[in-house]
Amino acid sequence: MAEIVASDAALALPHPSRRSLHGLDWFVFFVADVQAGFGPFVAVYLTTQKWTQFDIGLVMTVAGLVALIGQMPGGALVDAARSERVVAGAAVAAIGGSALAYALWPIFPVVLAAACLQAAASCVLGPAIAAISLGLVGHSAIGERFGRNARFASIGAGLSAGVMGACGYFFSAQSVFLVTAALMVPALLVLRRLVPGEIDPERAHGSLPPVTKPPIDLKSLLQKRTLLIFGACLLLFHLANAAMLPLMGSVLTTRSSQWATVMIGACLVGPQLVVAAFSPWIGRQAERWGRRPLLIAGFAALPLRGLLFATVSDPYLLVAVQLLDGLTGAVLAVLVPLTIADLTQGTGRFNLTQGLVGTMVGLGASFSPTFAGFVSDAFGSSYAFLGLAIIAVLGLAVVSLLMPETRAAGAAGQN
Repeated sequence: MAEIVASDAALALPHPSRRSLHGLDWFVFFVADVQAGFGPFVAVYLTTQKWTQFDIGLVMTVAGLVALIGQMPGGALVDAARSERVVAGAAVAAIGGSALAYALWPIFPVVLAAACLQAAASCVLGPAIAAISLGLVGHSAIGERFGRNARFASIGAGLSAGVMGACGYFFSAQSVFLVTAALMVPALLVLRRLVPGEIDPERAHGSLPPVTKPPIDLKSLLQKRTLLIFGACLLLFHLANAAMLPLMGSVLTTRSSQWATVMIGACLVGPQLVVAAFSPWIGRQAERWGRRPLLIAGFAALPLRGLLFATVSDPYLLVAVQLLDGLTGAVLAVLVPLTIADLTQGTGRFNLTQGLVGTMVGLGASFSPTFAGFVSDAFGSSYAFLGLAIIAVLGLAVVSLLMPETRAAGAAGQN
């Protein structure tokens, strides 16, 4: 009798309250606001503080290395935690504290420590949000949930970038980080709206409650062929993608310097609007069509974008081409965590696997600017875009020929 009850509990569908669901929506929104304070604003702010470009680059490089190295430990930490809600709150507080340190003590040792803390906290925060989502709604509804996460993250990132840009323009670059630190407060308040009892810790780690066997280890994960193929696809994708927008920004500056900043702003906001509009739809279609057709469509848009960047000369058409980034962004924002959830269902290593895949993504993104910069300096920007497009075609070939459908695999609890 006890075994029957346990089996029924394992198969029972979660029923999260509207309070928790909307709380997660707004937590994702405010997290995007908090994280938007870093990135390009760091270089601008530190330049106003009379920092040398070498010191700025050193801080950003060290933070990038921490972000790369911390992916798997961050995922493992979330898997080990019994409350993803507490982990997420601690990560947000750490990022807010980092922003405050930037604003109040812009000296090298403090900024370097703050940059490393922010990078390490981000390695935990992303997996924690995905884990909360999975623990809240379960695998059967996770596609649309990831779509909602992507929508609120895109809206938050777009709005906060505009607000922080205005604060930097009308007040000072320092105000950007004060606003970032202040946004930590509403993020933590809406996190409290999530009902702890509705977030199943085993389901959040990719286990099927009740746990019948111990979680698999990293070595076993690395032996999963489908997972390695998926990671290789994403490495190639980001190797091709990461340098496209910065390189296109340089091209816009040389062709239309007067309007370059406005057009680059449009290149940032436009794709975010596309992601916000289409992400929930992609989540729903992933449950109907499967993951593979949507992955292929997202990967196919990247070589097209690279080819158009290489051949189009009109600055305004370049901005329109950049909207394709919104399509790929919407697909990957939903399909990456969803595919990982498929491949790790029943393993208890959902978040560690997110870290493993995140490491491969980081490797691709790290080498992309170096490759594009070398080709651009040696042969010109058109050839750099063509080189990136060729890498994107290789990624498309791998995902089309080698990547299997994972929806059925997730249902079966195996890869």
